[in-house]
Amino acid sequence: MTNLSGEKRVDAGSRIIKATPETIYRAYLDPQELTVWRPPHGMRSEILEFEPWTGGKFRMAYIYTAEHPVAGKTSENVDVFQGRFAELVPNERIVEVVEFESPDPAFAGEMSITTILKAVPEGTEVTVRCEDVPPGIRQEDHLQGINSSLENLAAFTEKAAK
Repeated sequence: MTNLSGEKRVDAGSRIIKATPETIYRAYLDPQELTVWRPPHGMRSEILEFEPWTGGKFRMAYIYTAEHPVAGKTSENVDVFQGRFAELVPNERIVEVVEFESPDPAFAGEMSITTILKAVPEGTEVTVRCEDVPPGIRQEDHLQGINSSLENLAAFTEKAAK
C-alpha cells in the first residue's frame, strides 16, 4: 500500500537459524510443518488449501488463541488470507503474494512476502521482506509477528536438525 508520502510500506525481519537452507525450505512447503511454526505467538493455523509449487494457491487461517487488543482481520478472532507462490527457488527463495479476506478496506490489496535463505557458517540467514503492507496492519504488530514466526521457525528447525 502507498502511504501519504507516496512510498510503499515495507516491513522486514531477519534471523540466523542453526539449520540448513534445505531444512528451512522444506518447513515452508510442507503444510504439516508450516502449521506448527508459522503462526505468531498467541495464534494457531489451519490450512484450507495448499499447492506448494510455482503458481500454486494457498489459503490459511490464523486463529487467535490468547487475549489480543486488536480484532482479527476477517472476524473478531480470525485472520484468513489467500495467495499464491509467485516464485520458488529451492533452498534459496520463496515469494508469496498474499491477500487478506476482510470487509475492512484498510486490509485490502496484495502484499508480497519474499523469504531469502542464505547459507552462513552458523546455519542459514533467513530474511523476510513484506512489500505493499496494507495500512490496516500496524507496523509494530507486523514486525512483532514476523519476528515471532522467525523465532518459531528457529525452534522448529533447530530441534529437527539435532
